[in-house]
Amino acid sequence: MISTNLLALFYLVSGVLFILALRGLSSPETSRQGNFFGILGMLIAVLVTFLSIGNFSTSFIYVILFLLIGGGVGAFIAFKIPMTAMPELVAGFHSLVGLAAVFVAISAFLNPEAFNLGVSGNIKLASLIEMSIGAAVGAITFSGSIIAFLKLRGIMSGAPITFPAQHILNLIILISIIVLTYFLCVTQLPNLFWSLIAISFLVGILLIIPIGGADMPVVISMLNSYSGWAAAGIGFTLENTALIITGALVGSSGAILSYIMCKGMNRSFFSVILGGFGGTDQTTKSGNKEQKPVKSGNSDDAAFLMKNASSVIIVPGYGMAVAQAQHALREMVDTLKKNGIKVSYAIHPVAGRMPGHMNVLLAEANVPYDEVFELEEINNDFANCDVAYVIGANDVTNPVAKTDPQSPIYGMPILDVEKAKSVLFVKRSLSPGYAGVDNDLFYRENTLMLFADAKKMTEDIIKSF
Repeated sequence: MISTNLLALFYLVSGVLFILALRGLSSPETSRQGNFFGILGMLIAVLVTFLSIGNFSTSFIYVILFLLIGGGVGAFIAFKIPMTAMPELVAGFHSLVGLAAVFVAISAFLNPEAFNLGVSGNIKLASLIEMSIGAAVGAITFSGSIIAFLKLRGIMSGAPITFPAQHILNLIILISIIVLTYFLCVTQLPNLFWSLIAISFLVGILLIIPIGGADMPVVISMLNSYSGWAAAGIGFTLENTALIITGALVGSSGAILSYIMCKGMNRSFFSVILGGFGGTDQTTKSGNKEQKPVKSGNSDDAAFLMKNASSVIIVPGYGMAVAQAQHALREMVDTLKKNGIKVSYAIHPVAGRMPGHMNVLLAEANVPYDEVFELEEINNDFANCDVAYVIGANDVTNPVAKTDPQSPIYGMPILDVEKAKSVLFVKRSLSPGYAGVDNDLFYRENTLMLFADAKKMTEDIIKSF
């Protein structure tokens, strides 16, 4: 059995590695190194936790067995899942973190002696508070993540599901959780503990169902934060330093990311935390059957415009991810640069369906980091740009966000693509984006619609050079 001091030292090393991992993941250039630090930190934490047990009973074999099964399933999913399904995969993983926190809290409540928390019916007050918070946040994370998964997967409609006085109801339920926690700490009645978990599961559902599909990237980062706080709460219950550090890092970084995403979508940070933001009807314009004039072209037209341009800005979106067109796009850009054309990539903070989705895809295609720019860095360049090549991005380029106060995306900062001299918009059809809002950019005089699969169209443009 490893000594307490050595255990604390190894947990400290693990925590430092997790901090280095987050620091490394903050930049594409150091992301691989950050991943390595994270893996090493988790490996140390798991091994040291096992060594701290001391008494290896037959149950240890079951732990190893389930670790191998879970690790095998996780590895299989990681290898098989396409990049387009990464948002729902992340939501699914968040749900498992929340559920794990709930299970640990249940185990600690039913068998406090095993966790040195006291005896049944006489658990330490601090431990009760910690496990109550961990169980409640974990249950909210689990059910909320499941709803997010269903919406992202298309099993449930992406439109917000609203009901009268939903904010009041959410507030009442949240207050009831606090009241239940208080009486649980006073009486330690099992029924109160089970009621706390059940109501928390309900809160998770009620927080996420009023949120529309266009706001799912913010939901992903918010649930990421929740899962961290759930882990930290359970870490206090188990008196596990590594779990506390890891949970706090995930919770705080997820909260910071949520704030950045809210700023990128012009949403209220506190509305995100409380749920139910973006609850307007997002389908009001998707059913608009009004016929508007649209100019369409082919790969030859697109190649001609690009060959005669001095600067081109690429705007990738979810459509590029679906078509897996990032490698073809990189090849097209290389061709443009050989012809002396300046090329840049413009990334909106919420392009795709999770934070950093487009950055990951471009990195996969080995796009140079110095060619990729965030919205604030490149938005002013569109006015001086000859061609903007929009490949699958929709809501993040919709001028309606600046002109229509009734639109559900009104106020969201967008890429000023419409200011470019020519806009080449690659899309399969005129269908609205994930927000369910018709894109006014389709009908602009300087827009040429390229109706095709994003990968095929990009490959055809390369052939037309």
